Amino acid sequence: MQYVSTRAASSAAASSSQQFSDILLGGLAADGGLFLPTAYPQVTGAELDAWRKLSYAELAFEILKKFATDIPEADLRALTAKTYTQDVYKNARQGESAADITPLRVLEEANGTKLVLQALSNGPTLAFKDMAMQLLGNLFEYALAKQNAELNIFGATSGDTGSAAEYAMRGKKGIRVFMLSPHKKMSAFQTAQMFSLQDPNIYNIAIEGVFDDAQDMVKAVSNDLEYKAKHKIGTVNSINWARVVAQVVYYFRGYLAATTSNEQKVSFTVPSGNFGNICAGHIARMMGLPIDKLVAATNENDVLDEFFRTGVYRVRKSAETYHTSSPSMDISKASNFERFVYELVGRDGDRTRALFQKVETHGGFDLSGKPGSDGDEFKLVANYGFKSGKSTHDDRVNTIRDVADDYGIVIDTHTADGIKVAKENLEPGVTMIVLETALAAKFNETILEALGEDAERPAGFENIEDLPQKFVVMKADVDAMKAYIATNTGL
Repeated sequence: MQYVSTRAASSAAASSSQQFSDILLGGLAADGGLFLPTAYPQVTGAELDAWRKLSYAELAFEILKKFATDIPEADLRALTAKTYTQDVYKNARQGESAADITPLRVLEEANGTKLVLQALSNGPTLAFKDMAMQLLGNLFEYALAKQNAELNIFGATSGDTGSAAEYAMRGKKGIRVFMLSPHKKMSAFQTAQMFSLQDPNIYNIAIEGVFDDAQDMVKAVSNDLEYKAKHKIGTVNSINWARVVAQVVYYFRGYLAATTSNEQKVSFTVPSGNFGNICAGHIARMMGLPIDKLVAATNENDVLDEFFRTGVYRVRKSAETYHTSSPSMDISKASNFERFVYELVGRDGDRTRALFQKVETHGGFDLSGKPGSDGDEFKLVANYGFKSGKSTHDDRVNTIRDVADDYGIVIDTHTADGIKVAKENLEPGVTMIVLETALAAKFNETILEALGEDAERPAGFENIEDLPQKFVVMKADVDAMKAYIATNTGL
């Protein structure tokens, strides 16, 4: 399996391709693009039938071996077996089996249409990011040991990526984590999860700005190839291909658990900010998984919803980015979106590069086909199954209340965005699976508003906000950030 940058010139794409291990520890390609396989591996009906009987760890191995063809199968099998265990994903709700790793719960069923919730938040930080990040931590440690090397992970988080990465990487030999987050713009629980870690290899940096400012700094450092090489910089943001492909697994798991025949189709609704999670669903669909629709659910920061309604991709400035009660989606520049646009424009790297250069110079691009637009590919979006919808704070509060009343479970704010939009996109005879984002305890402020009582907390998280916190506050200054990393790595 070979990988190519979304911005590779057509004439150079073949000669510049790399293998999985070559791109594992990095993020952006040298030309600023994102990595994708030169072609997606296809899954047969016979394979789907066989995979219905597998454990999650075994399924992860079967899928990942199609992408990581340069890792010995015995090693890859050991890594997935080490990652996806009941001991790691132990925070299942009452009535759910932790052994299932991502158990399904049918919320309602009528006239052959089901609304289903797929639990993805049973890991150590109570968020779906653990599904990929725990594997990434083990993959990184494996690769670094092979090379007798070290890695400085530089990432940005709007809430859940940071804690998932830090919990996955804490204590890992040869790894340091430098994690940016928007100062005072995460929930109290999210902040405490990250900042209470005292491990010497964990560095938390609160940036005066919004998530997009932090994400821009990560990209700026990644694009400084000399600095990146000297300081051994890698990333765990969803621009990292290994993280995206690890998320592909739970789409297969959700489909196989919700169906009995490969003739059946399901749709997925995915709370979406940075487009990484739903991009994994797109990849699963391109591999042949019978997905009908992929529905992106946004909050008030609706850059993705606007594109899927109009064909216009218009990023917002920091001052135009809302701080909402589903803060992990307070993103106005979806960094993974480039992977889908590359497909949409016929895998034309030159065209993709030009469109995303226009994002930097003009704040977006227009594929609506209207006079003066940058192209007419918006008409092809339906071929990939994408739809979208938007949810507001009032919608979230009402949905949390309704789900508690109707189904007897308490959901977090992002999952509430997903369920609200999913209900608007139900189709007769098609099962709709909503991907859970996090456990409700992480966003207790809104749960208290909606239900008048605190969300239940898993054991070990009772008083996390009271723990001592270790972090620094910095301005969104790339040069100052480079100096901080250099000082703390000694490189």
